[in-house]
Amino acid sequence: MQIKTANFCQSVLFVLLTFVFSVIAHGQNSPVAKKSYNKEIKKISSQKSVKQALAIIDELEPETIKDLITLTEIPAPPFKEKVRAEKFSEMLKEAGADKVWIDKEGNVIALRKGTEGNKVVALDAHIDTVFPEGTDVTVTQKGDTLYAPGIGDDTRGLAMVITVLKAIKKANVQTKADLLFIGTVGEEGLGDLRGVRHIFKTNELNIDSWISIDGGSMGRVNNAALGSKRYKAVFKGKGGHSWGAFGLANPHHALGMAIAEFTKNAAVFTAQGPKTSFNIGRISGGTSVNSIPFESWMEIDMRSVSAERLKKIDQMFRTSVQQAVESYNASGVRDKVTLELIPIGDRPSGELPVTTPLIQRSIAVSNFFGAKTRLTRGSTNANIPISMGIPSVTIGRGGDGSGAHSLGEWWLNKNGAEAIKLALMLTVAEAELSK
Repeated sequence: MQIKTANFCQSVLFVLLTFVFSVIAHGQNSPVAKKSYNKEIKKISSQKSVKQALAIIDELEPETIKDLITLTEIPAPPFKEKVRAEKFSEMLKEAGADKVWIDKEGNVIALRKGTEGNKVVALDAHIDTVFPEGTDVTVTQKGDTLYAPGIGDDTRGLAMVITVLKAIKKANVQTKADLLFIGTVGEEGLGDLRGVRHIFKTNELNIDSWISIDGGSMGRVNNAALGSKRYKAVFKGKGGHSWGAFGLANPHHALGMAIAEFTKNAAVFTAQGPKTSFNIGRISGGTSVNSIPFESWMEIDMRSVSAERLKKIDQMFRTSVQQAVESYNASGVRDKVTLELIPIGDRPSGELPVTTPLIQRSIAVSNFFGAKTRLTRGSTNANIPISMGIPSVTIGRGGDGSGAHSLGEWWLNKNGAEAIKLALMLTVAEAELSK
């Protein structure tokens, strides 16, 4: 009898746990904000100045598209965003900011003062693109679709930031908190979030809440930061003739052994546990087919949803490549190769609870506009403040588009104004309307 009772209790417990986990999973896929936040957003939307601002966004659609094209056609390659930054600065001044400046790192910052100034809320998009100097960034149009490298990621975000400021200014929306409208440099690739990293390292702006616009359709609520570690591994040797110096230590051969050693270990590690990835994205070196190279290098990207797992695969990589070099040098080759590991990226992980007011407001606003709301994890400017515990979120730029980071990138203005309205409503809600 006791055995049957115990089995029954275990069965009930299993059913209850299954139900709980099912509810949690459903909540993550279709997050619902608390009633108090839904009421707050509904109340804000009924305010005269906000209603006027939302209508102005519709009226500004031709200007928004014009701003998008203007900025897209100004190249902003990695570490060379200055020209676009200067133009973005001019546009923010024309939009009616109280003050606009460019900081030491090259970030563009515009201030609209609040009535109380006891809090600072920032709305951000990044200025840089992944495309190198010389890339043709001329915008072409086929039907209703705009084509150009960088037109979506993240130039559309910049155009949205400008329009939000214009609408707030024209409708005279007053918030208690100070508002900052920011264009950051160095978000992409080797930029390694240098713009936003500078902002929070200096802490001169005293930002309390951070809202980024970057990627994805309307309804994205990115409350979790995907951390990454990146290295350039450089193998060096004396180099020589492929025949005359045969037997001399070859950096390419050592690199090959390093890849084999690391991928063997990493494949086992990433096969279980919280999702973790690794990728060797670039390999180069050597001078000719009949020369033993004097240098060989590779670049690697490792990511994980877990800070601890990222730390472990990082250590695994460094240990694996070092062991491979030692094994190669001990294999009977003449002389030896050396290894230099150069850090080229370090993005922190982190996650904000769904109960965080900014995340709750993001969900409430997204649901208010009828978007397919979803919680996401990504690698964006919000990584830095999220890792510091500062309320931060990344929202989508809306419209329809594809081909990010490719020469064939395109964007279609399919209900694009709704995403701008969402950004405005979220910013105003977080900054609190002044009575």
